[in-house]
Amino acid sequence: MDSQTKSDNCLGWAARDPSGVLSPYTFSRRPLGSNDVSIKITHCGVCYADFIWSRNKHGDSMYPVVPGHEIAGVVKEVGSNVHRFKVGDPVGVGTYVNSCRDCEYCNDGLEVHCEKIVLTFNCIDEDGTVTKGGYSNHIIVHERYCLRIPSNYPLASAAPLLCAGITVYAPMMRHNMNQPGKSLGVIGLGGLGHMAVKFGKAFGLHVTVLSTSISKKDEALSLLGADNFVVSSDQEQMKGLSKSLDFIVDTASGDHPFDPYMSLLKIAGVYVLVGFPSEVKFSPASLNLGMRTISGSVTGGVKVIQEMIDFCAAHKVYPQIEVIPIQYANEALERLEKRDVKYRFVIDIENSLK
Repeated sequence: MDSQTKSDNCLGWAARDPSGVLSPYTFSRRPLGSNDVSIKITHCGVCYADFIWSRNKHGDSMYPVVPGHEIAGVVKEVGSNVHRFKVGDPVGVGTYVNSCRDCEYCNDGLEVHCEKIVLTFNCIDEDGTVTKGGYSNHIIVHERYCLRIPSNYPLASAAPLLCAGITVYAPMMRHNMNQPGKSLGVIGLGGLGHMAVKFGKAFGLHVTVLSTSISKKDEALSLLGADNFVVSSDQEQMKGLSKSLDFIVDTASGDHPFDPYMSLLKIAGVYVLVGFPSEVKFSPASLNLGMRTISGSVTGGVKVIQEMIDFCAAHKVYPQIEVIPIQYANEALERLEKRDVKYRFVIDIENSLK
């Protein structure tokens, strides 16, 4: 039977002001509707978006902010019309929890581009309340936005797939970057970049990591399995790669020049930008003379997220994670801002938020 009252006593951690300091917070979730799934959250990945909105970096934070949009857990209750999920199923929730379900994007499996998208936290939900994310012990979501996690895939590893993973997987699939034998360059080796390397290797690509930091070389090659590592500030190394890559995935959000990287693409090569530098500036010749494509992307629609989760389970692709208790969340966000994480923090909600 569907709950008619609000789901009280959801425990979470929230930021109350632009200091971004998170502390314990109790709130109510909306009632379970007939098409909803109630999820006991076991794990939540820590994304840079959590830092942005907890500290009001975009000027639109609605306090108190409960961050977290890389959510993994177990179904604890389903609405009367829900038949895809049952109590006990391992599931995930990504960067959004609702959309209009009837526009061209929703009908095309591109819900993330719906104009009425409801983000998992810091967004106005259909009942007028502000959505609150996965730094909490349970969440209620319409079944459409609930992802099935195979039982053989660890929930802690699944969490980062729901933002970091899909942000690189979706454009890689859209631009046919799953052709064995082709060459891929990955710019930046953080949460997103390390997943691009892992997907590249799982697709059978020859993967080159491009980084300003020589200190990342050993891990890129030995831990992540990249085939090549190039220090992007070394002009000789970069010259040696000229016109050698079929694809580039650029995960760097710091400002950086684009022409040197675009010169590494073969004729008709594809450059995908998933980071958010303050500007994108390149010579038209870098694009036109090489018949190249530059493309942007964010996360992905529900269908491709499910495909990615299933792919990871089938090919044993796992993010590199550092599991932490909720009590360490503030330090984790500080370290994330300093890029001091290899390569994704995951909060153990189940064992630390009580």
